[in-house]
Amino acid sequence: MKRIVSFNVNGLRSAVQKGFNEWLRKCDFDIICLQETKMDISYADPEMYLSLGYRAYWHCAEKKGYSGVLVLTKEIPDKVHFGCGIETYDREGRFIRLDFGDWSVMNAYFPSGSSGEERHLFKMRFLQDIYPWIKNLLYERKKLILVGDYNIVHKELDIHNPQRKDNPSGYRPEERAWLNAWFNELFEDSFRVVFPELQAFSWWSYRAGSYNKNKGWRIDYQSISKPFGNLVRDYKHHREIRFSDHCPVEGVYDI
Repeated sequence: MKRIVSFNVNGLRSAVQKGFNEWLRKCDFDIICLQETKMDISYADPEMYLSLGYRAYWHCAEKKGYSGVLVLTKEIPDKVHFGCGIETYDREGRFIRLDFGDWSVMNAYFPSGSSGEERHLFKMRFLQDIYPWIKNLLYERKKLILVGDYNIVHKELDIHNPQRKDNPSGYRPEERAWLNAWFNELFEDSFRVVFPELQAFSWWSYRAGSYNKNKGWRIDYQSISKPFGNLVRDYKHHREIRFSDHCPVEGVYDI
């Protein structure tokens, strides 16, 4: 069994100050995929977590204090791949893939479009560009678990106020249609394999007491390539962990 965690930490230094390392020390995860680390490459030490038993693989953004992904793994991978081969996105540090035997795990941080229409359009171009890349990759790495912050709500069940009228980025029809195709053609939603009808959220705004009122969105996912949904054994939202405006999501796989 492999326990894989995905967590948007919204700044690794901030999460560490709030107790991330102590939490990690108590847990027994096999792989931890972090998004939005906001770490500069000069601080990205591959041995930073060796004392906890993890090798670290970083993909940092060129812009300081922005984006970035990190994978911590107990098992040394056969091969590590950084980026998607599209310079515009790779400059922002959005992808790492680790290959282990006949299966792979990819850590991804999809852009947010919440800062304005220009950034939403950038997000839509990103989605259009990565879909064929991932589709082609699945011919090579058929057993792929792709985790991360997708910044998209999939279904009405995945948001606390599905009837909202302000059309925010993250809940627009074109994004949700893209994610429908993702789950219809390429992947299974690991959470929905285990809990088809359960409502659970992974992100809460810092505003207006959203967390305490449980007014959240589910935008953090673990996807497993078709037809391997039968390998998902359990799934959990670690809602009690408050190092970020997101919570960690954990998938357990018979892999």
